[in-house]
Amino acid sequence: MTEPSFSSITPSALPDQSVDKATARHVVLASFLAWMLDACDFFIVLFTLDDVAKSFNVSLQSVLLAPTLTLMTRPLGAFLCGRAADKYGRKPVLILTIIIYSLIELASAFAPTLVIFLALRTLFGIALGGEWGWVHL
Repeated sequence: MTEPSFSSITPSALPDQSVDKATARHVVLASFLAWMLDACDFFIVLFTLDDVAKSFNVSLQSVLLAPTLTLMTRPLGAFLCGRAADKYGRKPVLILTIIIYSLIELASAFAPTLVIFLALRTLFGIALGGEWGWVHL
């Protein structure tokens, strides 16, 4: 039995490169826009930590736990959502994580206590990590 040579492959036998390039552009654009959205929220919270501390009548050191919890829980979200993306597909998981962290972001603005605010920022970190997990290998 002979093995096929590379010269025997015709251009019609190759996958359609135009579809792959268009899909790649859409994935890069969606990823960039999603990253911009979550980065905007993360840095807005960092820039307003003084105001958050004043609104809860606590020290700045107490509120600094919020970005720490957000950053610490990202790997958990990446793992969980990466597994979900393997099972359900990348696109639905990406869309769901963006919706979830947007809702958590909105709820953070209305947190009545520091404990609830910190819990929401922890959940935000998991959802934020989930945005990365959809590209899980």
